[in-house]
Amino acid sequence: MGRPNLAGLPGVHRHDDGEARVLEVERHDTDDRGLAAAGLALTVRRDGDTPHWRLEGAGEPRRVPLAADAPPVPDVPDELAELVRGATRGRTVGPVGRLRTVRTRTVLSADDVDVAEVVHDDITLALLGDTAEVRGWSEVAVRSRGASAEVLDGIEQRLAEIGLRPAPPAGEAELDRLLRPASRSRSTGRKGSAGEAVMRYIAAQADRLAAEELRVRAAEPDSIHQMRVASRRLRSALQAYRPLLDRGRTEPVVDALRDLGRALAPARDAEVLRQGISEQLADLEPELRLGAVEAMVTRHFAREEAETAAAALSALDGERYAWLRSALDDLLERPPLRKRAGRKAGRELPAVLARTGRKLQKAVHRATDAQAPAADRDTATHAARKAGKRLRYATEVARPALGRPAKRFATSLKPLQKALGHHQDAVVAGDALRRLGGQAHTEGENGFSLGLLYARGEARKQRIERELPDLWRRTWTKKTTAFLR
Repeated sequence: MGRPNLAGLPGVHRHDDGEARVLEVERHDTDDRGLAAAGLALTVRRDGDTPHWRLEGAGEPRRVPLAADAPPVPDVPDELAELVRGATRGRTVGPVGRLRTVRTRTVLSADDVDVAEVVHDDITLALLGDTAEVRGWSEVAVRSRGASAEVLDGIEQRLAEIGLRPAPPAGEAELDRLLRPASRSRSTGRKGSAGEAVMRYIAAQADRLAAEELRVRAAEPDSIHQMRVASRRLRSALQAYRPLLDRGRTEPVVDALRDLGRALAPARDAEVLRQGISEQLADLEPELRLGAVEAMVTRHFAREEAETAAAALSALDGERYAWLRSALDDLLERPPLRKRAGRKAGRELPAVLARTGRKLQKAVHRATDAQAPAADRDTATHAARKAGKRLRYATEVARPALGRPAKRFATSLKPLQKALGHHQDAVVAGDALRRLGGQAHTEGENGFSLGLLYARGEARKQRIERELPDLWRRTWTKKTTAFLR
């Protein structure tokens, strides 16, 4: 469709037609649109500026210049290929669609003052590969710079004469629509059933895992922690609700999630330890911070965090993690539900929660055994923390179906879980402080402050152990557990 004739409009003294510019956007993806399915858009853009790659959907948009000697089908830059690796899963990335826009701008003036701009685009959209298709259309946008109603009405009339009307640009939106893959089938079982509640939770956490992976690859703050939480929630749900699931299909996934958690743990632990020890050192009275202990701690954890973050990325690039993502997709497409999962959620979920709750009861009883050696109590308290966390996540699964009783129960677990978490933090910090103390001695530094933090951590552990029996009695009451069967 031709350009509109804007000469001689009422109230317009001059119109200036600019030179046509050619803008090209080339979308890259896998053949099965893995990037689009993950919410990512990878493009090569040639729009008058420096030609460049652009990745959107992984945090802040990322831009990488296109090499001057790049071939017609350029390779994805390493820094972008790393970010999208979880979505491509080893599949080849290439051009799947192209948008070519020939753009002209007409500036309208009155009394030597620009009052409006009309942008006219001739667009050609081409789908590439097996779905090759070409289509073309025109778009026009009117941008007022204080134009009178007379001028704007005149512009619209001229546009209408050739079958155009002003509208926002739609070229890239149309490209997105055409390249968007069909939604993968996800079955959740019969409505209102226990299986539906479990599968909805698993689907939500699988999506969360994929989203956090992108953030980990982009080195965003707290991303490793959040990815580890998503993997733990998935594993806890699959373990707690074993009576409803085909274990032949879910247990390998549980094992892979456990491996993922172990791969992410060192990076998360290093981050938590650095922050915790640094804050405790900063809170010490000046006369108790002896030597250059803060600088030593900073150096130690800078090296450790860099090494563990690299190890975490290596795990995400491995075959084990790629298998896990595919296995999760399979569970969502073909739910591993047993016949029991078809029963009503209100009847079945409390029974499974009660089973998980009994494991927490046994773990707490072992942790509060005053006759057990201190080392055994540490181990038992750690086991109670893990059992409590699994029960809390299992309760998250049931909350949408069970409502207020499950919410009240989850709330009652929080103080216990917080105390057990502080105990575990003190255990892990104690091990780190002993190592740092030895390092301080080797480097000729004063380790007094580190020893003081160690002693305070031991005192904190012992206080939690003393308070644990009473905390448990206030947690596990007839009122909060009445809905369990």
